[in-house]
Amino acid sequence: MIYLQLFYIFFKVGIFGFGGGYAILPMIYQEIQTFGIITPEDFSNLVALSQVTPGPIAINAATYVGYKAAGVGGAAMATFAVSLPSFILIVMVLAFMRKFKDSAVIQNILKGIRPATIGLIAAAFVFLGQAADVLPKSGSSGFADSLASINTHAVIIFAVIFALMRLTKLGAITLTLIGAGLGLLVGMLL
Repeated sequence: MIYLQLFYIFFKVGIFGFGGGYAILPMIYQEIQTFGIITPEDFSNLVALSQVTPGPIAINAATYVGYKAAGVGGAAMATFAVSLPSFILIVMVLAFMRKFKDSAVIQNILKGIRPATIGLIAAAFVFLGQAADVLPKSGSSGFADSLASINTHAVIIFAVIFALMRLTKLGAITLTLIGAGLGLLVGMLL
């Protein structure tokens, strides 16, 4: 039964998950909460592991959730299920690409998908900020309480890494290590 649930969850995520891994994360979280497969803390760990392991975040996330839920078989089922819709879609697109290349309908559909993708990425940003205790959790009692609960050290580390990313040619691994070092430094000083 768990294999069917994993297939259902990740096939659906694979079909409707436009915008890549970060946009898919809120969908995965919502689906696994429906079935109670893993805890929110495990999901936070999944996000971190998905970022530091090679490969697409959606596939890494599916593999992790599947493994936590049902071992190696669950990991294989979830990975297969999240990848299958893309494979089917690419085969179909290739078959009809020349025919619909200049279609106004297709162009309008893509114009609608783009803003939805930005919204999903913003939702992932908020979720990750809340999971990392950088942003206030939902249901805060007021704006002042929300501002007071923001982890200023984490916001400063975020700003430093963001600035380094924009101003230098440092790679993601180097920036991650710098962020880890800053977090360790802050933890030791406090």
